[in-house]
Amino acid sequence: MKHFKHALLVLLLLLFPVLAMGQGSTTSSMTGKITDSMGGALAGATVVATHEPSGTIYGATANSQGLFSIQGMRPGGPYKVEVSFIGYSKESFTEINLLLGETFGLNVTMTESSTELNVVTVVGARPSKFNMLKTGATTNISGEQMTKLPTINRSISDIARVSPYTNGMSFSGGDGRSTNFTVDGSNLNNNFGLGSNLPGGGNPISLDAIEEVQVVIAPFDVRQTNFIGGGINAITKSGTNTLKGTAYTYLTNQNMRGNKIGDHDFGDRPEESNSIYGFTLGGPIIKNKLFFFGNLEYEKTPQQVIRWRASTNGVSDQQTISRVTESDLQTVSDFLRNNYGYETGSFSSFPADESNLKYLARLDWNITDAHKLSVRYNHTKNTAWNPPNGNSTDGSYRDRNKDRVGEFSFSYANSMYSQDNLVNSGSLELNSRFSNSMSNQLLVTYSDIQDVRGSTSEPFPFIDIMSGDIATGVDALAPYISAGYELFTWNNGVKNKIITATDNLTYSLDAHKLTAGVSFEYQMADNNYMRSGTGYYRYASLSDFLSGAIPVDFALTYGTNGELVPSNAVKFNQIGAYIQDEWSPLQNFKLTVGVRADNLSFIDDIITNNAIKELDFGGRNIDTGEWPKSRINWSPRVGFTWDVNSNKALVVRGGTGIFTGRLPLVFFTNMPSNAGMNQILMKLQTRFNADGTVRSTDPKLALLEGPMITDVDEMIDRLDFQTVVTPEDGSVPSSIAGVDPEFRMPQVWKSSLAVDYKVPVEFPLSVTAEGMFTKNINAVLIDNYAVRSPASTWTKFNGPDKRYIYPAEYLYNSSIRDACVLVNTNKGYGYTFNLTVNAEPVNNLEIMAAYTKTEMKELSGMPGSNANSAWVGVYSVDGPNSPTVQRSQYVMPDKVIGSVSYRIPYLNDHMATSVSLFYSGYTPYGNSFVYTNDMNGDGVTTDLIYIPNRRGEVAFVTTADEDAFFKFIEQDKYLKKHKGEYAEAYAARAPWVNRIDIRLVQDFSIKAGNTRNTLQLSLDILNAGNLINSKWGVYKNMAASNYGSILKYEGVNESNVPTYSMVKIDDAYPTKTYDTYLNINQCWMMQIGLRYIFN
Repeated sequence: MKHFKHALLVLLLLLFPVLAMGQGSTTSSMTGKITDSMGGALAGATVVATHEPSGTIYGATANSQGLFSIQGMRPGGPYKVEVSFIGYSKESFTEINLLLGETFGLNVTMTESSTELNVVTVVGARPSKFNMLKTGATTNISGEQMTKLPTINRSISDIARVSPYTNGMSFSGGDGRSTNFTVDGSNLNNNFGLGSNLPGGGNPISLDAIEEVQVVIAPFDVRQTNFIGGGINAITKSGTNTLKGTAYTYLTNQNMRGNKIGDHDFGDRPEESNSIYGFTLGGPIIKNKLFFFGNLEYEKTPQQVIRWRASTNGVSDQQTISRVTESDLQTVSDFLRNNYGYETGSFSSFPADESNLKYLARLDWNITDAHKLSVRYNHTKNTAWNPPNGNSTDGSYRDRNKDRVGEFSFSYANSMYSQDNLVNSGSLELNSRFSNSMSNQLLVTYSDIQDVRGSTSEPFPFIDIMSGDIATGVDALAPYISAGYELFTWNNGVKNKIITATDNLTYSLDAHKLTAGVSFEYQMADNNYMRSGTGYYRYASLSDFLSGAIPVDFALTYGTNGELVPSNAVKFNQIGAYIQDEWSPLQNFKLTVGVRADNLSFIDDIITNNAIKELDFGGRNIDTGEWPKSRINWSPRVGFTWDVNSNKALVVRGGTGIFTGRLPLVFFTNMPSNAGMNQILMKLQTRFNADGTVRSTDPKLALLEGPMITDVDEMIDRLDFQTVVTPEDGSVPSSIAGVDPEFRMPQVWKSSLAVDYKVPVEFPLSVTAEGMFTKNINAVLIDNYAVRSPASTWTKFNGPDKRYIYPAEYLYNSSIRDACVLVNTNKGYGYTFNLTVNAEPVNNLEIMAAYTKTEMKELSGMPGSNANSAWVGVYSVDGPNSPTVQRSQYVMPDKVIGSVSYRIPYLNDHMATSVSLFYSGYTPYGNSFVYTNDMNGDGVTTDLIYIPNRRGEVAFVTTADEDAFFKFIEQDKYLKKHKGEYAEAYAARAPWVNRIDIRLVQDFSIKAGNTRNTLQLSLDILNAGNLINSKWGVYKNMAASNYGSILKYEGVNESNVPTYSMVKIDDAYPTKTYDTYLNINQCWMMQIGLRYIFN
């Protein structure tokens, strides 16, 4: 044994230089004080904690102050804890359950006894916020709780909603792409950030493989890092001394959902279904020593990807029927087939078989009582289908409210794209106890995450056709028909590899528990991304397309120097070190003080493009061959827990500290992707005035008159694009992206204060009030170096709206419009207040209710997944380079959640009925009021409107426009309240929605020998209120008010005062902001399940 300890210490010392970071919680701990009846410390008292399901034993001895500490314990339980001391009765505590990432406080007062055989047993030390010594905002969700939650998609976000701070994967108003999600410490984040889902299609691991989930918002423990909004830590199940298993299946189909909202019936139900099959098995290999657990799950979902349908008369219902006619779609399809041999696919059916395969294996080995090892591997493969990209374009004009598939436009089945999501992940964890005062945790993880796009289309240019035949002015620029190989799919794939290891050494010294750790992380994200890789054409009208007229826009991304499949990677190492002291100067008070230092260094394997570097943007330059400098990010934190009356009835806790997070890596690979070295994006564009007339046209577009060129090499030759690039000469692509050399990863300063109160009644009833404040230290935004910032010499509009008017020479270089650079800002703040009540008035009846108020202000939420889209997506008054602090797009200002679960056993527990309800009430999203066109002349159509105080304050083209606008203001709560102000982004909230989800479970159990066999039937109903009344639980959107684009800028009058017209929808002025969102996914859904359990 002695030699083993020495060898293990040597191994740890060797590993210390190469250990990794980003660890989430994987274990629990227990601390306490052993005293006699007079309060004197019983030094040398022995504490033995046994994890009863596995026989795993943990031990400790009280120090000179009577304090003990046990680290690295298996979460869950039940545990039996025995405390003994010579001359005193042995104290025994049973049914103790530990929460993931939390410390269980167990203080024991022993009584003298004449015999050592005296045993005092205390039953049922349940985990709660009162005996857990946490400091910040965290929520733990046990495996038992997870089985009670209604869910159909079985995603981690469905489970995390128990936390009052969540909004999907977003926490406290932060970007969900930056949420830190770990499984057994492994990084399973949405690291690259192309979309909002987690890897593996949103479900990288089966819920049946998860033992417990912890949601953290402000844990003042320096071991937790890599998030600024919040994190989710999950641990997987382990085997025990009892052979246990489950086999399960779930099913839903087109007949198990609603088909009506109010008076709107969705008609025939296309065949679709979702089937899940899986099993788990766990048990002993060697009793009390070696255990296994495994899980396999397969999901298949044949369905319709696009539910919109073409019209027969050119009229849209604004919800499910597009204005695009079947005849026009057939005309385009026939034209492409007859002239180019290209098949568009169907425009009336969009079937796709989606699938998801998951499996997991885990081993746990109690090497000795002091050393415990766990190893886990899991694999996920998900195949999903998606409609073509909404409205991103390489053309000059973009209307963010009009998608390629929807009310205004339509597309074809072969313009959809598939996405194969692969996850391979493993972890190895060794928890060791070297002495009564010293313990160690070593965690090594590996994750390989891949997202690769595909298509059923043959290689062919992507085509956008605008509305020039059916509309005039700016309305003629709206999309109408799209066809071809999806714009962003050619050679599009992401490979993300993460290797981490973390070592935490804990040492107990009197009233101090000291933790020191070192860490290292290697992460690589390799992105193949060739937007417009097969060529992109945009035509002003259907007739222009059919006649071979000059296109409005053209774009092409191609490899240089003969490279056909260029890739662009970002790689970095992050080394961290931290130290923390958990000091308990009093039995009822704990102070945690710690600091961590993280040094992130990019691996420099990119090349400077001298042609870009030599460009002058008002004294600023962009070096696409330079990553941000290596520098240390400091994260000091302080937290406390105070048991006011020393009886755990009233606990005050809180803390303050700095948290360092991550930015989606796509914003880093933007730089090499747009550096013009291994690939070049060339755009030929037509620029438009605010009224839709042409401002300028690239002369090279004339070379594309006539039949489309479909071969990429021929496009390059015809347009004389540069193909050979050297670092010395370089090239200047149409779109440039860079990263400020001084850039730092996001950092925030969080402070929280909370009170937990146990109400003195006969049943468990607790109330928690918690407040948090967040201040940005290093927030993120995009600065477009190509665009001049407004200057005092610029002309402004007259009248109450005095925004700047961009002059004709607002670009530093007339040929470069996009030079978007990733920079930091310290502007922005947020706050959250939460009130939560938990109760169990009778046995097995659990009730929870919570209200959360959240506000988060920022300059940019970094919308989209490339630098330019993140820039043009910022709503502003004076342009995206001059944003003001405004509400985050991810905020849910007011939210109420509640849950009730009740289990009724009968017939000697051979049968049981369980009912669970989960309620959520909220405003689902924020909206922005903007002009329909570019008012200030910066080329961006995200100009926030000025809300006039009264009639006559701003000018309208006609009296009818003015009447309609002020009538509209009076019916809208937000506009009416904010007269005389500029509209704020995302501040106009959609109407309140109430939703109730229900889960019903019926158990039938029988015992055969020592094995209990249970057959379980389940029924999950989402949005159950909608089943009673089809109008209930349905969102409202802004389709009735042109999605907030309610005014059109019509120019200035003789006094340089802007003039407006009110938009019309179907030739009528809008009279209401919101109308019912007629989408079939808003209807109730039902899922049935069958599960067999033996244990």
